[in-house]
Amino acid sequence: MSNSRVLTALGFMAGTSLDGVDAAIVRTDGEGLVEVGPNLHLPYEATTRAMVVRATKAALEGRDSADDITQAVDMVTSAHINAAQKLMEKHHLQRTEIDIIGFHGQTILHRPAKARDQRGRSWQIGSGAIVAQELKIDVIDDFRKQDIEAGGEGAPFSPIYHQALVRAQNPEGAVCVLNIGGVANVTYVPENGQINEMIAFDSGPGNGLIDEWLVLSTGAPMDEDGALAASGVVDETALRMLMLSPYLKRNPPKSLDRYDFKLNPIKHLSPADGAATLTAFTAETVRASVAFLPQPPIGWVICGGGRHNPVLMDALANRLGAPVKKAEDVGWNGDFIEAECFAYLAVRSLKKLPLSFPKTTRVPHPKCGGTYHKGRA
Repeated sequence: MSNSRVLTALGFMAGTSLDGVDAAIVRTDGEGLVEVGPNLHLPYEATTRAMVVRATKAALEGRDSADDITQAVDMVTSAHINAAQKLMEKHHLQRTEIDIIGFHGQTILHRPAKARDQRGRSWQIGSGAIVAQELKIDVIDDFRKQDIEAGGEGAPFSPIYHQALVRAQNPEGAVCVLNIGGVANVTYVPENGQINEMIAFDSGPGNGLIDEWLVLSTGAPMDEDGALAASGVVDETALRMLMLSPYLKRNPPKSLDRYDFKLNPIKHLSPADGAATLTAFTAETVRASVAFLPQPPIGWVICGGGRHNPVLMDALANRLGAPVKKAEDVGWNGDFIEAECFAYLAVRSLKKLPLSFPKTTRVPHPKCGGTYHKGRA
């Protein structure tokens, strides 16, 4: 396949917030050309969300063959097929217009290796083979496997797409892209845009710890618009305790599981003060991440659900010492960047272009990846 060929790809993302499936269309050569098309979000049904929670618990407990995981695989696969069908129906797309699907799946376990002589594990459920079979479109899945087998962290995988988006804007300095989902990850794009000089890592918790606290303390699934945090006061002692996590002192590249941080330091706080403290914690871990960069960036672009939380955005703006903009402020769609990313990665996978790099996942050398499933007759 010619590496200059432009393909139409459909990308999926189901994030650790467990809100559902994002689907997005991208036309790309897998390198500098990116034309973003229509997108759609399909919320998980309550039964699917509950089953994914149960599957995650089973995976964390080492019960790999649990029936909860088997059922979650089927439900997650069906949700992705439904999302693709609804997107194609809504925007009058024929399956023959889509060259490839990038299917990430739903992460239920992410455990990077603790030492160089160990192998990590990253487990995304959902069947790319069944998606290909049902939609009759070729699918790439299992993006992280080859990176992990080669000694990488298996995450983050969005930096190469962030780099393409930033490079298209030709900024006069280094820019950081911060994606705030369940976990927050930073991509440092140097001024020259050189792929091998990108740095990326998970900075710390994103929304995940805040959501967990809300469920525990109020029963609500999330802190809508940061309202609870806005009514509380940051407990500086608890914040200092949270910041003692050994992960925060590790040099990147490094990656997290959503469940790596615990709520113990704030369990004595009121719901509002706990939300305020955890929101400050997310912002403070991002500020601390600047110490790992070659130089401070000239600006930050915020993607993911966290950008909708004004309290978190204010906390970032107060700490980062550089302009903080939402993805939309620079012409991106912050809700669908990760889905777009896996469309882009699917094209790179088809063209045997690397998906991960030494300074993004700790893989020893740039690494291709993905497993191909034929969907067309």
